[in-house]
Amino acid sequence: MSNKGTMNEEREASEPTIRLASVDDALRVAEIYGYYVETSAATFEYVAPSAEEMRCRIAATLNRYPYVVAERNGVVIGFAYAGPLRSRSAYDWSCEMTIYVASDERGSGVGKMLYGELEELLRRMGMLSAYACVAYADPEDEFLTNASFRFHERMGYMMVGKFDDCGNKFGRWYDITWMKKDLNPHLPDPQPVVPFSCLDNA
Repeated sequence: MSNKGTMNEEREASEPTIRLASVDDALRVAEIYGYYVETSAATFEYVAPSAEEMRCRIAATLNRYPYVVAERNGVVIGFAYAGPLRSRSAYDWSCEMTIYVASDERGSGVGKMLYGELEELLRRMGMLSAYACVAYADPEDEFLTNASFRFHERMGYMMVGKFDDCGNKFGRWYDITWMKKDLNPHLPDPQPVVPFSCLDNA
């Protein structure tokens, strides 16, 4: 085998792949998320959840919504999932998006791949709108840049609301922005959303 062939195979092997999450991913997902809990204001949680807590969260999400992970060379490097926007029935066609990528994978394109797969699954379910609640710093600081806000803009999300000074972490106040992307047309009488666990060939 030529050196060129070996290099091509290594490059292909290093390309990330997207798959559905399982509760067995809990430890690695907790590690990725825990970094942001402990070092940033990207999430307003103060205490990083344990692997067992993350296992429960993944299982609960998959009952109704998709949860996907990105892998590179067999190692999970990011995750994304959807959840309810609010609990009232009239909100059934809207969901809230969440995404976190391993700190050393930021800017690699993994986030775009995760959201692309997640949004496609939500469209198939009949979801109409996806919302993201994104922490926002003005000005940016060592605990929070607005990279997530800019990522969502590139993914086609538009800011539809902003709450000033609503979260306090590391001794400073941060804003949140609500961003929205329509996934399917809004008809007057939409068909019920299909729970992800009931979606054929997910």
